[in-house]
Amino acid sequence: MTDLARLAVDIGGTFTDIAMEWHHQGVLERHTVKVLTTPAAPEQGVMAGIARCLTETAKAPADIGILIHGTTLATNALIERKGAVTALVTTEGFRDVIALGNESRYDQYDLNIVLPEPLVPRWLRLPVPERLNAQGSVLKPLDEDAVRALLPVLEKEGVESLAIGFLHAFVNPDHERRARDIIAAARPGLPISISSDVSPEMREWERFSTTVANAYVRPLMASYLYRLRDQLKEMKLTAPLFLMMSGGGLTTLETAARFPIRLVESGPAGGAILLAEPLQLAR
Repeated sequence: MTDLARLAVDIGGTFTDIAMEWHHQGVLERHTVKVLTTPAAPEQGVMAGIARCLTETAKAPADIGILIHGTTLATNALIERKGAVTALVTTEGFRDVIALGNESRYDQYDLNIVLPEPLVPRWLRLPVPERLNAQGSVLKPLDEDAVRALLPVLEKEGVESLAIGFLHAFVNPDHERRARDIIAAARPGLPISISSDVSPEMREWERFSTTVANAYVRPLMASYLYRLRDQLKEMKLTAPLFLMMSGGGLTTLETAARFPIRLVESGPAGGAILLAEPLQLAR
């Protein structure tokens, strides 16, 4: 009896790797395929690699029981600055948080270090009056008219994705959610990432910058993932698809499309997990 095969895909900047493993008569068999990555449409390389893997193993799409996908696409988009035109709506007085950063530097003792520019330029960091205290109580209600006044700015600047980060929103997300709902009602096709969903933790720079990065790569990653889903259906490969996260866990395609920041470094995480297995067996 032959078990259903497990299929894994990893997209790198140069190569897309496909690995399949299955048990046949009690023996674990593996097969790998390497194809060139197709940067303009990464799903093309994935589908070509899967088709080649199926052909070389004489298997059909119905023989696949699960598909696990890791990728550095989000990482590369951040490094190469190839994400969407992104704006940040934030608490009045805090538009420069993502530029100020914190004391952490990749070269701690370089006094002349030049840090990367923020993903959102200053003219697209859009402050609105509102304020919560550290306990989440309202000090100043959200100015909903000020939020609506941003809509022409988003249109004029060609904003493709929006991040919303308010002070202390990790304690009370109401203002962020209301701002999101106001903008979404007027711009239903605009992807909106709010910090209380993306990174609900204290410290504004960490939360805001993570939310901005999520918004920056979200259109790219969501578009890719949905195209991949559709082409897998056309191939009749209906096995569950899971995405590898940075911490080594798995998530669904829908969650990955909403929170692609969780996929950054998923490729290296998968490699570390694969390496750990033989090391554990050797003990």
